[in-house]
Amino acid sequence: MAEIASFLGVGGLAYLVDVAVFNILLSVPPFATWHPWAARTLAVAVAMVVTYIGNRTITWRNRNGAERKREVTLFVAFNLVGLAISVACLVVSHDLLGLTSRLADNISANVVGLLLGTAFRFWSYRRYVFLPDEQRAGRLRGHERPGTALADDQTPRRAHERG
Repeated sequence: MAEIASFLGVGGLAYLVDVAVFNILLSVPPFATWHPWAARTLAVAVAMVVTYIGNRTITWRNRNGAERKREVTLFVAFNLVGLAISVACLVVSHDLLGLTSRLADNISANVVGLLLGTAFRFWSYRRYVFLPDEQRAGRLRGHERPGTALADDQTPRRAHERG
């Protein structure tokens, strides 16, 4: 439960940074004259840095970051998937369901999309990005070869034994 709470706390801080950076950029030159997607992209990039640092140093601080390049690459990739989930919710609501009010757009992207994207990010970060030391050690020793997987108890098992 503490892991989820710290994850949500880090995400809440990153969300505030995202909204603040986005609105500041929309108000200052040269960004004020650019398309809002430029400000949105930069705001998400800044929020991703906050999220990574927060999760690395708070949420999963007990997990060794020995494979930092792999960790950052997966983190960015899963963040892009989370962003795509939010945008997909907006597209479904706005374009397919015809709910085009500003309120409907905010609910679909920033409530439904945020909740689904956050659930996906928590699962993917925990499972693939910030690995427990035992799982990372097994991966480095080659126990996660095609046809094998590490079970919840971290013991190697063959794919046909997973059931």
